[in-house]
Amino acid sequence: MSSELLVYMSGSFVPLSEARISIFDSALVVGDMVFEATRTFQQRPFRLRHHLERLYGSMRYAEIDCGLSIEELEAATYQTIEVNRERLADGFDFQMTHNVSPGIFGPFRSGFPETSGPTVTISCWPLKERLAGYAPQYDTGVHGVIPSQRSVPSQYIDPKAKNRSRLYYRRADHQVHRVDPDAWAVLLDGAGYIAEGTGSNVFLVHNEALYSPEGRNILRGVTRGFVLELARELGIPVHERNLEPYDLLNAEEAFFTSTPFGIMPMTRVDGLPVGSGTPGPVTQRLLAAFGEHVGVDLVAQARGAAEAVAGGQATAEKVEPQPVAAARH
Repeated sequence: MSSELLVYMSGSFVPLSEARISIFDSALVVGDMVFEATRTFQQRPFRLRHHLERLYGSMRYAEIDCGLSIEELEAATYQTIEVNRERLADGFDFQMTHNVSPGIFGPFRSGFPETSGPTVTISCWPLKERLAGYAPQYDTGVHGVIPSQRSVPSQYIDPKAKNRSRLYYRRADHQVHRVDPDAWAVLLDGAGYIAEGTGSNVFLVHNEALYSPEGRNILRGVTRGFVLELARELGIPVHERNLEPYDLLNAEEAFFTSTPFGIMPMTRVDGLPVGSGTPGPVTQRLLAAFGEHVGVDLVAQARGAAEAVAGGQATAEKVEPQPVAAARH
């Protein structure tokens, strides 16, 4: 069996090296592609249905018909995992990405009648190297920097639809990396309120309560929703409201949430410490609860990945310092 990963391409499986879309695909011509990124814990997809429901919401918003029911796409996702199972058997978790576009852009379709349907791809990708990069950041926290680039207002493109038209993300990252090559962007909306990161959501902690920007003007992250659930289960007061940079500067703690890393402490903002300048107790409590629910110690897994990438013998499961409960899906 070849070690090359297989990609689902509009109903067929092809080797990763042969997976390609037309230069006339609408995703390339006008940027109308929606997508989802899901990861596994213990090799099992986490909240896949939540991700697919959001994907179908994005498709409705973008007026894209993928030609499959959500049940059919879910089945294709599990099939993609199974055909790649042995190719991903390195002891670590992996990410699945769904990309959907209308296919060949309208004016060009007459030249490609055999490929006039939508483009639907499902791919798997090992997380080991990416997790390894997170290992030191869980300990030190990351530096959040507010760029001059703002998020796109919802009256233009609603950020609740997860789409590939993200030039403003790249501009924000470029601006932030000129300040600090390792910093993470904290985007503001058009009114100057905190919106989100470039691929993540933002939280802050003040007086032992958890605060998140309102869901009206951000991508409502699946991990964000899960963390809000965890906080309520733990009895941590939760508030969703407009937040200003001032609130972030005066918070005791702050963190990002996203699919690949779960929860990442933000210990500095614009060069100034957040609280004590170290990952705080509420953040650590939520990280621990996250691990208990998914059955994986996120920090230990990242450290194991770093050791493996550096040539160590440890695997993600072997280096966990203590057992955790089975994943709750």
